[in-house]
Amino acid sequence: MSTGGQSVHRPWRTARGGALVPESPARLAARQHRRPAVMQEPVLVLNATFEPINVTAVRRALVLLLKGVAQAEESNTAQVHTTSKSVQVPSVIRLLAYRHIPQQTRALSRKNILLRDHNTCQFCGRTFPASELTLDHVMPRSRGGRSSWENLVACCYACNNSKGDRTPEEAGIELSRRPRPFTLHTSRQLMRLIGHKDEKWRKYLFY
Repeated sequence: MSTGGQSVHRPWRTARGGALVPESPARLAARQHRRPAVMQEPVLVLNATFEPINVTAVRRALVLLLKGVAQAEESNTAQVHTTSKSVQVPSVIRLLAYRHIPQQTRALSRKNILLRDHNTCQFCGRTFPASELTLDHVMPRSRGGRSSWENLVACCYACNNSKGDRTPEEAGIELSRRPRPFTLHTSRQLMRLIGHKDEKWRKYLFY
């Protein structure tokens, strides 16, 4: 097929009866739109001992499988096509060699603070989209408050403005719960939140 004197190469597909036909632009666009979404789907990562240790994306999980570092314990019906074969999209993978996991493995970041606090303002208790939340220093930075797991909380903009450069006690508001660093229990809670739609994760997370 050519347009404006330039050759356009269109993928081919096998139709009923075994005949090869050009892939329609609509089907091709749909496939290209789906692929990135599938590659970013969450995959539960187990240690060699079947202990859940992380959540990664399908793209990274496939790399681990192809390198022989991990094996799939659970798979979805979707498939990813490489140049030589089709691979089922994994839902749960297990590392073949045991990895020692430090007690604290998650980086201190806005994303992880919001995950820990379930996208819930720690002062008014309301849940918001991530874009409508900020981070608040319980002990203001002007008073020497550090950017740490124990001093940062998810906070809506209204409560953040109301609290200002004061402690919660000075502002007359209370924390819903004391902020804590990530622990194994916290990580498991987050894994459950991330994978709540995938029942294949349940037996590994001890629901």
